[in-house]
Amino acid sequence: MRIELERRANPSLLFSVLSPFLALALTVFAGGIMFALLGKDPVSALYSFFIEPLLDIWSLHEIAIKAAPLILIGAGLSVCYRSNNWNIGAEGQFIAGAIAGAIVPVVFHDWHSSLVLPLMLIFGMIGGALYAAIPAFLKAQMNTNEILTSLMLVYIAQLFLDWLVRGPWRSPDAYNFPVTRDFAPEAILPELVSSGRANLGFVFAIVAAVGLWIMMRYTLKGFEITVLGQSERAGRFAGFSSKRMIWFSMLLSGAFAGLAGISEVSGVIGKLQPIISPGYGFTAIIVAFLGRLNPLGIIAAGLFLALTYVGGEAVQLTLGVSDKVTRVFQGLLLFFVLSCDTLIQYRIRLVFSRFGQTSEGGAH
Repeated sequence: MRIELERRANPSLLFSVLSPFLALALTVFAGGIMFALLGKDPVSALYSFFIEPLLDIWSLHEIAIKAAPLILIGAGLSVCYRSNNWNIGAEGQFIAGAIAGAIVPVVFHDWHSSLVLPLMLIFGMIGGALYAAIPAFLKAQMNTNEILTSLMLVYIAQLFLDWLVRGPWRSPDAYNFPVTRDFAPEAILPELVSSGRANLGFVFAIVAAVGLWIMMRYTLKGFEITVLGQSERAGRFAGFSSKRMIWFSMLLSGAFAGLAGISEVSGVIGKLQPIISPGYGFTAIIVAFLGRLNPLGIIAAGLFLALTYVGGEAVQLTLGVSDKVTRVFQGLLLFFVLSCDTLIQYRIRLVFSRFGQTSEGGAH
């Protein structure tokens, strides 16, 4: 017996629209079972995870802080994925952007000017784009699998950051701890309001997502992305270049990831250290697919995934569970999102083989 997937002739439009919500419901249900197996009251645990963070101003600011990089990176990745370019290395581009943007406040720490912050943001975007250019070049010129190259580059970026903060960029005033100098006040992203820590990074994320939505819906470039993503052959007949699209989508997503990286370092951490991300670059992949590769949907998906980070911290304190609970929830969500989308487009078919004869059975 073997299991095959057979494409449905007429996928349900209703279930295609409801797929993300069904995936969310299944994730919450599976999470309740997980808490019950851990010996915790599922209702109380789910309340602490999903509802309690929404009732406190401080927690709302934390959600905005964590949503900003997820939305920025997810919006950039949506362009890649819709054009059939699978950038999995946004985490490395996030780190590269943080390093490039930190050149100004770390290397030129004695320079105090209103130009410091704009230069940091520009350098961050350039750093992320240049790092994404590596897998883009390898795919465009050598037909190398960008999934593997972009993913492997993540570990190089992480190790390079670790070397920098332990070596040439380590602060002389940090008592031998692996951190850089604290950024000067002019190198810190301003807070949105005085009641919490949310900063301009959230504004960058919303503006970027809305801008990409306008591009995808109303411009020729958006049409080109859609056509090449659905059929490269049809795109060639329309005069579109798949190689140029590789460069465009990878550089754009890398620039957004780099902007997220320097915004996180400048707005939240205030210096470079060995770990600057809890995995935003990988979580943003879930955000992109949960948002249906639509930049406006990615805003909502980014806020929800940010809630899982804050909710995970809440249940650690209130229930004493492991910090891995957040990753489990995010993994369940990705699993259910992909499963729902797959079962909407395909039906499962069981193929039985016995003594050289084959019989088939379908499952709806």
